[in-house]
Amino acid sequence: MELPQMPELMGLSLLLGLLALMATAAVARGWLRAEEETCSRSAGQKANGFPLDKSLRSKKQKQQQRIRKEKPQQHNFTHHLLAAALKSHSGNISCMDFSSNGKYLATCADDRTVRIWSTKDFLQREHRSMRANVELDHATLVRFSPDCRAFIVWLANEDTLRVFKMTKREDGGYTFTATPEDFPKKHKAPVINIGIADTGKFIMTVSSDTTILIWNLKGQVLSTINTNQMNNTHAAISHCSRFVASCGFTPDVKVWEVCFGKKGDFQEVVRAFELKGHSAAVHFFAFSNDSRRMASVSKDGTWKLWDTDVEYKKQQDPYLLRTGRFEEASTTPCRLALSPDAQVLALASGSSIHLYNTRRGECFFACSQWRRNCRGAIQGPSRGLSHSLLDTRNSPALVLGHMAITSALSGVWKLPFPHYLRLTYWLLSASIDHIFLYLYPTLYCIFIYLFLHCREGTTL
Repeated sequence: MELPQMPELMGLSLLLGLLALMATAAVARGWLRAEEETCSRSAGQKANGFPLDKSLRSKKQKQQQRIRKEKPQQHNFTHHLLAAALKSHSGNISCMDFSSNGKYLATCADDRTVRIWSTKDFLQREHRSMRANVELDHATLVRFSPDCRAFIVWLANEDTLRVFKMTKREDGGYTFTATPEDFPKKHKAPVINIGIADTGKFIMTVSSDTTILIWNLKGQVLSTINTNQMNNTHAAISHCSRFVASCGFTPDVKVWEVCFGKKGDFQEVVRAFELKGHSAAVHFFAFSNDSRRMASVSKDGTWKLWDTDVEYKKQQDPYLLRTGRFEEASTTPCRLALSPDAQVLALASGSSIHLYNTRRGECFFACSQWRRNCRGAIQGPSRGLSHSLLDTRNSPALVLGHMAITSALSGVWKLPFPHYLRLTYWLLSASIDHIFLYLYPTLYCIFIYLFLHCREGTTL
């Protein structure tokens, strides 16, 4: 007596299924090989100077037209501390400055414009700005006057200062008028910073060699300071308008006093004191609001807080209050700012921001994710956070600008479509090659095992 041959039917159906799988894999492999031959043929025709096929040519033209029609994707950077993103410049932003009353922010870019923003609109959805055109040039540095009725810019091509006066109109807007004559050319090296004393008595410009110039408001040089630091990396005016300080290649910060008479006439510039304690070049420094504290950061990987409320005329030196570690400073130029009460120190270097408590010397806030969100700003032409403005004159809050236009940041993290196709094709073709390499002997063994097993179990 024989039973129905069910195991043989099961083995036959399994075999047919495996054959169907092999056929499908063979078809896929043939399709991939055909695609590869088509791509290689088109590349060879293009390399040999022959025209491409009409179908390939039309596809390429359609892709180019589609790319042209696509608008640049706006960069949507989000952060829980971000108050506003100001978007009006069409070029790379090089500098910004807040007015002394805190009502306005001035930004300049290489699109030949300076824009004045109202800070009361920062928390609104729309941010309006007023535009001042820089004719036949563009500004690299901008600073407000103490009375907020004018601002000065440093011209990139002319290498000189230009003054713009702000006249308020009846409708609430402003008219910007440049003075008839620019300041004379005096610097022999690129200018790295400018400043206006809060008293409005003088203007400072510093170049990358060893020169600091003190100007009056009419464009006349009052004094020339030779820093003797090999080269300057930064110079600034204290908020009390008494001091001018500089740092550079040497491991110290030099401070001078700009002296005026009782009638407001300029007298002289004298050496006041020095901040000595670093073992390498100083990147940056900052004054507190009352100029009783100073902070510095050096290439030796440390930052220092100083007590500068001393009687320097009696040869009394500043006191070192605190030293902290900041390893990024040893490899990357960085900037810093002090809060108005000198209790918080902000350090920006490359793509990181760190906030330190100056009493304990501890870092209580660190953000190193800016590279992930604005890589174009850091590796593109706008130079990123290492050239950011950190301003804390009138508010305990930290104000940070990363100096980059929005369009320069679009599409950075998009994987280009042709590379994606090539990557997928390579993975798929490699997988199929491995399938065919091991599939044939495996299927053969399975078929022999099922055949013998079915023959043994079909009879009683």
